Amino acid sequence: MSAPKIGRLTIGLYNSYNIVQFREAHRRVIARAAPLAEAFEWNLAVFGFPFPPELNTSDKVAEWVSGTTSIGDEGKYTVELSDRGRLLVFDLPKKGFPPQLGTLIITTRKPWKERSVGVNDLARRAASGESLLMLFGLGPKGLPSELFEIGNAHFDVTGKGKSLETCTAIGSVVGSLSTAVSNFASRKN
Repeated sequence: MSAPKIGRLTIGLYNSYNIVQFREAHRRVIARAAPLAEAFEWNLAVFGFPFPPELNTSDKVAEWVSGTTSIGDEGKYTVELSDRGRLLVFDLPKKGFPPQLGTLIITTRKPWKERSVGVNDLARRAASGESLLMLFGLGPKGLPSELFEIGNAHFDVTGKGKSLETCTAIGSVVGSLSTAVSNFASRKN
């Protein structure tokens, strides 16, 4: 009997920081999230990053990031992620998020009670084959309120409403969800 297919997990980075000018914060969050995605076999999708026109593909973004950082073995993991087709670059979505990325899960310290889910629920869903897009907002204001409405579920990784710096939150979500999915998948075998 073969192992059940685990759904694809994706880190989604939504640019709510600066939509006009590419800033150092944009480059740093990609450099920090890519090694996590590579290490735990997740995708990394960026939405609405104001890349310079010459950076119009994921491979060009990966090469540029790798040439400007010491993070992730000097950007090596960003390039590997792109080479595997797991670094994805999108404009800000106008009519929802790409369905191939899976169910939209809003990461927030203030989940709506009726949409709040825990790590075990998400892990069970992923271990059963459902793909999940874990969306993070960049900048001090986080995700715009209209995204809370379209998010299928809301996830607070602390379970206590504690505010975490973006990259700390990304690492916490990826680590905790990856471990929980692995635990659920091993129980099914």
